[in-house]
Amino acid sequence: MNIACSPPTNAARQVAWLQVVTLAWMLIECGVSVYGAISSHSPALLAFGADSLVELLSATVVLLAIVPSFPLARDRAARLTGILLFVLAGVVALVTFLAFVSGVTAETSCSGIVITLAALVVMPVLAWAKRKTARLTNNRALAADAVQSATCAYLAAVTLAGLAINAIWHIHWVDSAAALLALPILVIEGRRALRGESCGCC
Repeated sequence: MNIACSPPTNAARQVAWLQVVTLAWMLIECGVSVYGAISSHSPALLAFGADSLVELLSATVVLLAIVPSFPLARDRAARLTGILLFVLAGVVALVTFLAFVSGVTAETSCSGIVITLAALVVMPVLAWAKRKTARLTNNRALAADAVQSATCAYLAAVTLAGLAINAIWHIHWVDSAAALLALPILVIEGRRALRGESCGCC
């Protein structure tokens, strides 16, 4: 029996609680980020929202992995997550390129600053809790998801820096630069997902 996929009841409750909290937060994070990206023409927020969407899917997979009766093909879920990450990276790259070519400048996004600042607080705490629970339950899927939470915190820092510099000094190209800095993160996570390392694969 694979312990990572069929943990004891108490461990399953711990994992489920963490993933429900993650799902709730990622829904908020993704929604606010995408809204901010559209309203302020911010490629950096678009990249952050794209990562939030993929982490939302990853958390869902980890949660479903502890449901024995759910017919989830986790290898397929990992591949789809990886493909989606590459697609989103392409969208971010295209939006950033068009912003440079068309001369569209990113506006100040108060909602974007607030959500990325909040993510800098929430995501490290979630990553720590997931790592601790993963060690206690020997759950490799949750351990991999903890890495994504930590990565989200790093991406939040990059995005917040771009948004803050643009808001304070009105250096508009910094927002696009932050988006470009986020692209390698999306690509690396996409490759890991295709190998089954960042999804709920047991």
